[in-house]
Amino acid sequence: MPNRLSRAPLALIVGGAPRDASDAELAAGLIARQDWALGETWRRFAPMVLRTAERVIGTRTEAEDVAQEVFYQVFRRARTLRDPDSLRSFVYSFVVRVLKSELRRRKRRRLLFLGAPSAADDPLDATAADVESRELLLRFNALLDRLSPRDRLVFVLRRMDAMTIQEIAATMDLSISTVKRAMAHASSRLTHWVDTDPGLAAFVESKGGRSA
Repeated sequence: MPNRLSRAPLALIVGGAPRDASDAELAAGLIARQDWALGETWRRFAPMVLRTAERVIGTRTEAEDVAQEVFYQVFRRARTLRDPDSLRSFVYSFVVRVLKSELRRRKRRRLLFLGAPSAADDPLDATAADVESRELLLRFNALLDRLSPRDRLVFVLRRMDAMTIQEIAATMDLSISTVKRAMAHASSRLTHWVDTDPGLAAFVESKGGRSA
């Protein structure tokens, strides 16, 4: 896995008419490097990839960079897909790998530069409500940054993407007991940190961060 995200242009994987193909048929086309399959893979899975990446990383701009790397890896490694019916899980596995790599890189960068989260990316309209929401989101992301990459991914996949413990274990190649421990650890630490900030506590509650 490269240390920096590759910059494969997304324009190369869009275009063409959508096809009503099953995941297995799409996987077969992807393995054969057929143009329609490249575009259809992007259309079918890009929303999921972008949503998860934005929830984990925190900004749309960085999420788009992650998506480029994910689909670059998916297209490059398509022939390693053993079960065509598991294409969605195959794509999600690369989401996890790329995000883990990016989170580790960000943590190293913070240790080197001791930088604070920046509000420069994806600016919102400067209304009072937007400014407050932006500030709360930055504060919550700063707390997520204090978790390990593994615990952060487990928390986001469980609480924000509503994946089951079993799905997370399969996607991240972890045991179910490890996922449960990571989730408990992340939840405990975040609860403690958030409870000291009433405004942030209300924000997390509104985002479903404390859902069961």
